[in-house]
Amino acid sequence: MIVTELETTAEKMVAKGKGILAIDESTPTIKKRFDTINVESTEENRRAYRDLLITNPNSNEYISGMILYDETIRQSTKEGVPFAKKLIADGIMPGIKVDTGAKDFALHPNEKITEGLDGLRDRLIEYKELGAKFAKWRAVITIGDNIPSSACIDANAHALARYAGLCQEIGIVPMVEPEVLMDADNTIETCYEVTEKTLSTLFATLKNQDINIAHTILKTNMVISGKKCPTQANIDEVAEKTVDCLLKNVPSELAGIVFLSGGQSAELATAHLNTMNKNNKELPWPLSFSYGRALQEPCLKAWSGNSDNIEIAQKALLHREKCNGLACKGEYDKKMEEAA
Repeated sequence: MIVTELETTAEKMVAKGKGILAIDESTPTIKKRFDTINVESTEENRRAYRDLLITNPNSNEYISGMILYDETIRQSTKEGVPFAKKLIADGIMPGIKVDTGAKDFALHPNEKITEGLDGLRDRLIEYKELGAKFAKWRAVITIGDNIPSSACIDANAHALARYAGLCQEIGIVPMVEPEVLMDADNTIETCYEVTEKTLSTLFATLKNQDINIAHTILKTNMVISGKKCPTQANIDEVAEKTVDCLLKNVPSELAGIVFLSGGQSAELATAHLNTMNKNNKELPWPLSFSYGRALQEPCLKAWSGNSDNIEIAQKALLHREKCNGLACKGEYDKKMEEAA
């Protein structure tokens, strides 16, 4: 029963031409987003904003799942329908962020370890009762002077594996997210090396803890130049190095891979994904997206906290969802942006 449930959910999450919308910002993070549009981060404003994301007409043509936050999975649409129930009715898998954040890693300056394992089994049981079909846990890997350390990568991989096991135990698909940050001045070659070490360690640890790889989704960074690097790799190079790194380090039986945008612009994140799929037709797993800001930002600005702007905000969101849905098939064209 649980095996069938995991298989069904994982397949739906990476259905052809579809991806994941990440709306799992914590309360402090959503406040930062709202500050950019001068909207107060009250519970009702957060509910109203997520309502327009979740109830967007025709989103299910391009979105297979949405990652929710603890507050959000307990909220409802303005008509009173629980968000998770609304998503399931539309054929979209509700997911839930379950880690409690990246904290300073003891004895390792400038490195992070993600917390949240204490009490996780009970929380997952409750989230499943609330409608969650999959979960997400994010690990943060920082590039810098003499970092990341092997200790940091190992510790985060171990936590990801323990989380994944707890998810699969009760029939929730684990999305494992080891994010190599793109905030430094490193070259794309350095990002490749760190991403390779992170992924190889992660999958060795998952297998060591008997995680079913076929019922697991990988959410990962692209292999990309650091933001502060004076030489920025072009779209073709990012696509080529990312796919090469994945082929060398990700088991073929994995259910699917979804990319995080990691601070890329909305259009660039789409272009990178499109080029990967356009140039690689015979990959062992689907390559899709799980974007937050790269999908939401145009929508958030269009909304600006005004209920009169909901329709135009939803159209902005649907445009980005459509662009990325086509990018999953290598069919995105930049002319779509000009038309929009």
